[in-house]
Parts: sequence; structure tokens; C-alpha cells
Amino acid sequence: MDLFDYMRKDTMKKEAPLASRLRPKTLDEVVGQSHIIGKDKLLYRAIKADKISSILFYGPPGTGKTTLAKVIANTTSSLFTQINATSSGKKDMEAVIEEAKNNLGMYGKKTILFIDEIHRFNKGQQDYLLPFVEDGTVVLIGATTENPYFEVNSALISRSIIFELKPLDKEDIKTLLMRAVKDEERGLGVYKAILHEDALEFLADISNGDARAALNAIELGVLTTERSEDGFIHITLSVASECIQKRVLKYDKNGDNHYDTISAFIKSMRGSDPDAAIYYLARMLYAGEEVAFIARRIMICASEDVSNADPNALVVATSAALAAERLGMPEAQIVLAQAAAYIACAPKSNSAVSAIGAAMKVVENEKTATIPSYLMDAHYKSASKLGHGIGYKYAHDYENHYVEQQYLPDELKDRVFYVPSDNGYEVEIQEYFKKIKGKDMK
Repeated sequence: MDLFDYMRKDTMKKEAPLASRLRPKTLDEVVGQSHIIGKDKLLYRAIKADKISSILFYGPPGTGKTTLAKVIANTTSSLFTQINATSSGKKDMEAVIEEAKNNLGMYGKKTILFIDEIHRFNKGQQDYLLPFVEDGTVVLIGATTENPYFEVNSALISRSIIFELKPLDKEDIKTLLMRAVKDEERGLGVYKAILHEDALEFLADISNGDARAALNAIELGVLTTERSEDGFIHITLSVASECIQKRVLKYDKNGDNHYDTISAFIKSMRGSDPDAAIYYLARMLYAGEEVAFIARRIMICASEDVSNADPNALVVATSAALAAERLGMPEAQIVLAQAAAYIACAPKSNSAVSAIGAAMKVVENEKTATIPSYLMDAHYKSASKLGHGIGYKYAHDYENHYVEQQYLPDELKDRVFYVPSDNGYEVEIQEYFKKIKGKDMK
């Protein structure tokens, strides 16, 4: 390295974004992800012992995938090489593999190859790595924001341990923000900034578990805010809101307004008002509500308020939840809007709620009734000696695949739990039952 290279690297280090400068160098500096790097966890022990095998880190942006790779780089005795799949190709990998072979052969040094955004490599590029991961030429660490079971070759997955990183919780983000403001060596401490409590709460909340987004916002705020008369830079709520490009809505994810908004959202879907449902959905998304939380509420509403009046409602809601998880924001908002609108426009029934509620009450308040012996399991040798299965009528042997038979215990034989509504597909259910049983279900 010549003098100019040294100066350029030194300048780049000093001018690197705050999120990069604050990146932990040791395990003890890492914030969050205790489910995989707690002191009793496999990954923690492996890093400490310098016994890393091939790994895939999977999780949303800003959760620490690259950070953990850098921590491994700082603690391992192996050589560490990093490439990014968005800007690297097969030639880059060939060069890394050739160097890894030489270092292993001549010096007995292993090479850890960190590939960021590994899902960006196509099948051929991923296949190229297989033999070298298999024979130990390189230890692979891959990072991806996409589900590796969909985006990474199954052969690579079978040779790797997958660690899923979760969005950082609010307290973790607050810890990182305060570290950024106070750290004079790698952070913003030299600027003498004061992060107001409501601004801290807002940034920790609105960043939605993304540490990089929170740190980028606080860095922008400190660097662009004029110093006050008291000599300090004050990061107020309005400054924080401007820096992260989110207006402060009257929406606290842990307060009353959170529950008021989700309540209005659900009641709008139940009340068949798609416009109101979309509006409250937009409010929640804009305020940073978790996509998974919203998706869960839509799925619940599909069963609770639509039920079998439109059996497809639950299919749409469940598919939307999966699609939203895979897509992430901002595309996930379109999927959630489609599902919310479908539920709002579907015919309504609370028959499933009523049915399970009535059945649970019977189970809770009355002694357990005896299952008819002919319904009991008859698949083991001595079952017939106990009378199990004897006298059971196999429905498919009869006309319309139905035969009159008592299924409830004797104590409950006349109880009715499921009563279909007069809406949507449940009308057809009623007609079908009347056809085969000759009587109404109500």
C-alpha cells in the first residue's frame, strides 16, 4: 500500500456513515439478537472458540447480519474475505478461491468468505461455491434479507447453519442511539448533541427494528441542526421526524391510540366498509406498525367475522400474510390493502366464533362426556375386544356419502354448536344439509 492508498483508506474510514463507524468489533458490543448470540447459545460459543462452520444469516435490513460477520472477522484466526453479490461475479469468486487454496496449502490458514446479499447470486454462481465449501477450502458466511429456503440453493443450505436475525426491539434501538450520541471516538460525541426523550422514543419506535435507519436519522439530525445558544445541538421531536422523513402521527404503538386504530381497522372490515379499512391500514403503516401484526389481525378477522360465508377470505388473508413477510415494505402495503379490502367486501358471518364459544363453554362447565365406542380408534390389535370401532358406519359406503349416525356423546346428542348464517356460502351449506338430512340446521 502506498501513501496515497493509506490516506484514501484513512479518509474513507473517517467519512464512513455512522452506522458503519459504530459497528461492534467484539461480541460484547453487539446489541440485540440474544436468541442466537446469548452466552449460552451455539453461535456465541462458536465465535468465542473460533470454530465457525458455514453460516447463513437471514433477516431484515439493519438487524446486524454484516455486523456479526465483522465480529467474526475481528475474532477469528482465519483469513477473512468479503464480497458483495450485487457487484461481484464468478471471476471475483475464482480469485478468492485461488487465494484460499494457496493460503491453505502454503500456510495452513483457512479462509472465511463473507458474501453479502448472497441471494443475488444466480444458481450457477451458487453452484460454483459448493465443492469449495464441501472440501473446506472456504468457510462460507452468507447474508440475505430473503428467505434462504427460497433464494439459496438447497445444497448450500444443507451445508450451512441458518441463523434468523429478528428486528431489534425498541430498547435495543434506544441503546444504539444513545451510544451514537455519546461516543466521541466513533460516534457523534464531539458534537455535544442532546437527544430529547420524546425524540429518542420516536426514532426507536419509527425505525421498526432497523438500526441503520435509526442511526442514519440521528447522524443527519446532528450534522444539519444548528447549535443552540446554550452551545448544544438539540435533537427535538420535530428534528427527528424530519430526519427520518416521517411525520409524527398521534399513534403510540404501546398506547391507547394503537389499540383505538387497530380496533377501528377491524370494525371497518367487519362493518363492510373497505374505504375505512384501507384508511386505518394506511395510518398504521405510515406510523410504522409491524406488518406481521397487521397481517395477523386480518387473518383473525377472516375467520371471526367472515367464517364460512366466504371460505376464501381466510385463504386470501393467509396468503397475504406470507406474501407480506416475503416482500417486506413498501410492496407489502399493497398486499395488505388487497386482503383488507377483500375481507371488508366479503359476506359476513360469526358462526365459527359462536360454535367454538358454545363448545368451549360445554367443555369447561360440564364433565367430559364419553365418546361413543364405535367412534373410538380401532387400528390396534386389541381394540375389538374393547368394542372400539364396532358398529361404525363408513359414510362413503352410503348414498350422497352420508348416513344417519350419532357422533356426539350420549350426554350431548341434541346439542347444536354450528349454526350457519343466511349469508354467502353458508346458505349453500344449509341447503346441502337439508338435502342429506332432510331438516334445517337451526
